Amino acid sequence: MIDVRSVPRRAGSMTEMTWTTPTPDRIGAEMIGIPAGADVVFDLRLESVTEGILVTGTVSAPVEGQCGRCLDSLSDEVTVHLTELFAYPGSETDRTADEEEELGRIEDEQIDLEQVVIDGVATDLPLTPLCRPDCPGLCQVCGVRLADAEPDHGHEVIDPRWAGLAERFGNVGEDSE
Repeated sequence: MIDVRSVPRRAGSMTEMTWTTPTPDRIGAEMIGIPAGADVVFDLRLESVTEGILVTGTVSAPVEGQCGRCLDSLSDEVTVHLTELFAYPGSETDRTADEEEELGRIEDEQIDLEQVVIDGVATDLPLTPLCRPDCPGLCQVCGVRLADAEPDHGHEVIDPRWAGLAERFGNVGEDSE
């Protein structure tokens, strides 16, 4: 919650705020997210407009996760750009907004950025995080990391449709003596 009493209710008035706070819970998806207790840096500008307070700026935090191909741990940083209007109580925007419309509102001279940050982080994180762009992943047969495997790593796999013939006649390609 941010106390907005320091932002005058004159259109065009502005206050800039920067602070760091730990996140109480993990934010993100199953494969990647901001861990609980990580420091989140807010660098925001609160500008008074006729209908409320326009919040713009960035939120940055470290992220930890798991590569979607090789399952190795990874860490990075996410920076989310925010632009959100919080309506004054009784303003025209507040009165005409639907119940279904997600409109931020100023309540008791405070605004709550929690859901805005959660939504911003969720849309900014990759659906399939990668440890590196060219990660080859895991071998489908034995599960070894292909980045660590020998260059000639492979498995002889017989197509199940031909397995009966292979059992009956043996390996045709072998030289018989």
